[in-house]
Amino acid sequence: MKVGFIGLGNMGLPMAENLYKAGYEIIGFDLKTEIKAKFSVSNEIEQVVKDKQVIFTMLPSGREVMDVYRQIASLCAPGTVMVDCSTIDVKSAHFVGNLAKDFQLLTLDAPVSGGVIGAEQGTLTFMIGGDQKGFDDIKPLFEVMGKKSVYCGHSGSGQAAKICNNMILGVSMIGVCEAFSLADKLGLDRQKMFEVSSNSSGQCWSLNTYCPAPGVGPKSPSDNKYEPGFATELMLKDLLLAQEAAEQVSAHTPLGKHASNVYQDLVKNGGLGKDFSYILPFFKEKKRV
Repeated sequence: MKVGFIGLGNMGLPMAENLYKAGYEIIGFDLKTEIKAKFSVSNEIEQVVKDKQVIFTMLPSGREVMDVYRQIASLCAPGTVMVDCSTIDVKSAHFVGNLAKDFQLLTLDAPVSGGVIGAEQGTLTFMIGGDQKGFDDIKPLFEVMGKKSVYCGHSGSGQAAKICNNMILGVSMIGVCEAFSLADKLGLDRQKMFEVSSNSSGQCWSLNTYCPAPGVGPKSPSDNKYEPGFATELMLKDLLLAQEAAEQVSAHTPLGKHASNVYQDLVKNGGLGKDFSYILPFFKEKKRV
């Protein structure tokens, strides 16, 4: 199966390399010209999409995704499966799906969860919306790049699942960091706090797997000076996408809105480029108002 991969950043490059290691014929494209990859990289986007059965995109926002699809849709053969793994707004995902139908292409919106580590280790979770046939045809590729792929339904469903999931993640991380911050001020040992909460009703992924307290629980970015596994600005992006979607459908999401405000404050005040669990040291400097 011939594969084109557009967008070879922190996520796209290891995802594409895992496909290459699995034996797929792959060629990539990125606006950055000096990409060190184990597979072929072209500076001509036409070469990347021509005569390919599957095209992956992993790009920063809906605007870039729409721009790329406008360029490549007419260059792809009918029946090509177009897979966008970017995290974008649902409206842009619908635009891509409708545009592709005009050229008889199959489209999947397939955002991921798992961060850079998951991309490198091939343990991502894919949330997928779009053409069921497209999903069935290329499911083995998702199995190479991830541990789980869930078909969620019609076009845009993958993006909907991603922003809902990450709203949970953002809210829960804030809750965990608030609890550690309070525990610190009450004189409770962080390890004891972890032992209690991770084995009782406070357990959650943000605590048990990705603990924001250095030296507590499994190794996480907090143990590496909060170097990002999932950057604060990316969490803010996803929370704002969730609020945009909530506004469009008049959904009541007060905690999601509060979480987006907290991360906006964090990004503006020293958290840019840090892991999203950097909320904990950020809270440490805060006083109760």
